[in-house]
Amino acid sequence: MPVCLVTGGAGFMGSHVAEQLVKSGADVVVLDDLSGGFPENVPQGAQLVRGSILDHRLIDDLFDRHRFTYVYHLAAYAAEGLSHFIKRFNYNNNLIGSVNLINASVNHKVSCFVFTSSIAVYGSGQVPMREDTVPIPEDPYGISKLAVEHELRVTHEMFGLDYVIFRPHNVYGERQNIGDRYRNVVGIFMNQLLQGKPMTIFGDGSQQRAFTHIGDVAPILAGCVENAAAKNQVFNVGADVPYSVNELARLVAKALGKPADIEYLDARNEVQIAFSDHSKAESAFGKREKISLEKGIQMMAEWAVKNGSRESSTFAGIEIERNLPPSWSQVTSLSG
Repeated sequence: MPVCLVTGGAGFMGSHVAEQLVKSGADVVVLDDLSGGFPENVPQGAQLVRGSILDHRLIDDLFDRHRFTYVYHLAAYAAEGLSHFIKRFNYNNNLIGSVNLINASVNHKVSCFVFTSSIAVYGSGQVPMREDTVPIPEDPYGISKLAVEHELRVTHEMFGLDYVIFRPHNVYGERQNIGDRYRNVVGIFMNQLLQGKPMTIFGDGSQQRAFTHIGDVAPILAGCVENAAAKNQVFNVGADVPYSVNELARLVAKALGKPADIEYLDARNEVQIAFSDHSKAESAFGKREKISLEKGIQMMAEWAVKNGSRESSTFAGIEIERNLPPSWSQVTSLSG
């Protein structure tokens, strides 16, 4: 029986990957500091350890005790736009924390390290985004993810640690923290509507993204370690069809049975069009029928109505105030 560590396993994507691993018969340990996740998200049969990936002593102790076969690293703070204003926090959590896990994986002879990167590594003007595109990230979040990708490559070359890197994009679905006002636009829209507030959009809403239901991502991530063709490769994974943020807002409102009340805010600096080519992933993992945006939004809306809205708090550790969008002191939405 493989023993798997899932970082961020009390969060959104991590909990779904942990669930898939438990179903496959793996022994699963979840490491999560619960800064954005919730204990109830951890699947039955998995062990929750509350702690941070920044605590390298805790990590070394976990690896000593459990002798992990595979590491699934999903813990991150993925607020692309906000990352400009929280550089130290971003690099500590998304880069240094990852290095702590990579060090322990090398020292304890982990068989494969699965890492969720992001299409934020690509930057703008490169659609459809392909794995062989030269990445030019435009925000510190994308820079940190790309740095970890490079670290895994050189670690493999030096020490033989196998890895699989995924670049998912705009993933939404059940268990998402809809109370996070800085990221995950689908959840933000739902939370606003459930609270009787208008959906807020930066700019005119013409920005385009391909929104991906978690059900199309988690099984691929969980099962990739069994696929020899996936080892030491990078894969885009997600939905194929881009939608504007205006179209998304109308679909969310329809799914919740609410009027599509939208408040437009000043535009922010962001990539305007972002969607990926997935032919490489289809070649390695097979072509699968994907959940349509309308169906996926309906599934998430039913979950959100059942669980209710969440209170949103502002980020307490802003490091740079200059050019911070004024609306981020209010309930706002990111468009990707």
